[in-house]
Amino acid sequence: MVTGWGVRMLGKAFGALVGLAVIAVAVPGSAHARPISTESAEAACAGTGTDFNGDGQFDLVVADPQATVDGVSQAGLVRVVYGGGKGTVELSQALPNDGAAPERGDQFGFSWSVYDADGDTCSDLVVGVPYEDVAVGGVNQLDAGAVYVYHGSPGGLGTESAPIDNLTQHALNAGALTEAHDLFGYSLASGTAASGEPWLAIGVPGEALTADGTVRAEAGAVEYLQGSSVCGITQDSTGVPGVVEAHDRMGASLTGTNRYFAVGSPGEAIGTEQFAGMATVLSHTLENGCPKPLIGLDQAETGSGLPGVAEAGDQLGASVSMTNYRPADQSYNTDALLAIGAPGESIGTVSSAGTVSVVRVQPTGTVETVATVDASVPDVEGDPATGDFLGQRVTLANTDTSVPTGAGTVRLAVGVPGRDVGDAKDAGVVQVFRPLDSAIGSSDKTLSRAASGSLLPGVATTRDYLGISLRSGSNVLYVGAPYSKEPATSKGALYAVPWAVVDAGSGTATRYQPGVDGIPDAGVSFGVVG
Repeated sequence: MVTGWGVRMLGKAFGALVGLAVIAVAVPGSAHARPISTESAEAACAGTGTDFNGDGQFDLVVADPQATVDGVSQAGLVRVVYGGGKGTVELSQALPNDGAAPERGDQFGFSWSVYDADGDTCSDLVVGVPYEDVAVGGVNQLDAGAVYVYHGSPGGLGTESAPIDNLTQHALNAGALTEAHDLFGYSLASGTAASGEPWLAIGVPGEALTADGTVRAEAGAVEYLQGSSVCGITQDSTGVPGVVEAHDRMGASLTGTNRYFAVGSPGEAIGTEQFAGMATVLSHTLENGCPKPLIGLDQAETGSGLPGVAEAGDQLGASVSMTNYRPADQSYNTDALLAIGAPGESIGTVSSAGTVSVVRVQPTGTVETVATVDASVPDVEGDPATGDFLGQRVTLANTDTSVPTGAGTVRLAVGVPGRDVGDAKDAGVVQVFRPLDSAIGSSDKTLSRAASGSLLPGVATTRDYLGISLRSGSNVLYVGAPYSKEPATSKGALYAVPWAVVDAGSGTATRYQPGVDGIPDAGVSFGVVG
C-alpha cells in the first residue's frame, strides 16, 4: 500500500526523498497578492508556444525545487534557457520585485505551467510554491502555499518591465481561506480554452473541508480561473462526482486541453478501500461561472470507464495527462485522450507494480477505455515487480493534430521510477507506448540511462528514480533525472528526446545539466518538469 504525502512526486518506496518533499518549517513568510495583470507588455510580442521573450524561439523551463538560494536550503528555483542561445535566467523568491524571500523548505518550482495569461502573445510562467508559509492576520500559516505568475515580455522574465503576480488562495478566490497545510500550488495546469479565454487550474490537495459538521482533513480542492471568472471546485460542488472525505487529496494532479481538464484525487476511498483513487473530468464550458463537470472515473464498477478493481493503495489519479483527439469524422479536435496513472496498483500478487489507463473523452462526457498499460500486458517489455510504481508519472502527446488521431500520431510515456536496471536498484526507466495500437506491446520502447546504446546518455545508478519527472510536446519528450546519483550528473539532469528519435530507436537526447552550456553550476534536483 502506498500512503503519505509523496504521491505525486515520489511514492512510499522512495522514503528518503519523500521526507524532502514534506518539510514544514516554522519560518515566518509572506506572499503579497495582487490580481493577475491584464496590462500588455511595453512592446509587442510575437512568440509562439513556450516563448517568454516573444522572439519566436522555444524557451526551456527546468525547475530545481530542492535548490539552495541565498544560502537557504530547499528554497527552490526555476531556470529558463532561452532559445536561440540567448542565455539562461534564474527565477526564485530572491528576485527584488517578487514580494517574497527564500525560506527553507518552500520548494519554489515544485510545480510549474505555461500559458498566455494576459493575451500579449508572450508566454507567461506559473510557478507553484506549495510549502510557502503565509502570514494571515499576523498568524503564520505553515505550508499554506503560494503561486507566482511571471509575465513574459520582449525583455524576458523577471525584469522590471515584466510584472510578477504573487497569489495566495484567498487573494485569488475571495470565497476561500488561506490556511495552514493547504498546499496551494501543489499542482498546476493552464492553457487557452476553445472560447479563446486563458485558463488556469491550481491544485490545493491539503485543503480541509467541513462535511456533515465534521472537518475532513486533506479533502482537497481546485481553484479555477478562466478569463475574469474564478471558481473553487470541491467534491461538494454542484455536479462534481464524489463525496467530501478526509484524505481524498483532490487536486494532487492536474492536466488539460483547450476543451477539458482532469483532476486527480489519489486518496479517494472507494467503498472501504482507502487511497484507491479517482480522476474527475470537467469541461471548460462555464455554467454560473464554473466549469461543467462531466464524469468521475474510478475502478468501482463496470461501466465507470476504467477496468480493474478498486483496491486500497492503488492511488489512481496520482498522475494524469491529457492531449487533443480528432475523430475521423471531424475537422478539429472535439475529443481528448486522458492517461491516468495508478502507481500503487497490484498486478496479480505483485504489490505496487503499477498500471495506466488511457480513455477517450467525448463532449457528452462519454468515456471509452482505449488502452490499459502494465507489465503483464502481452509483449510489453519487463515483468511486474514489487515497488516499480509504473504510472507514477505519465505524459501523452499528439504529434499531429492536423489529421485524424490514430495509432501513428499518439505517444504515451510512462515513468517507472522503481524499476531496477541491471544491478542498479530503483534506477528507474521510462516506457513509451502507442496507446491506440491494437497490440500495445508490439512497439513499446524502454528508455534507461546507459553509457552506450541508449537514447539517454549516462549511467543508470541506484536510486536515480528516472521517470519521476516527465513532460512532452508534439515534437519532444522531456525526461528529468532530478535525483540522479550518477557522479557526472549529481546535481540533476534533463533529457530532451525528439519523438522521431524515440520512434527510430537510434540517435541521442540533448542533455541539460548545471555547469554545461551556460547553465549555472549549482543545483540539487535540477530536472523537474512535471
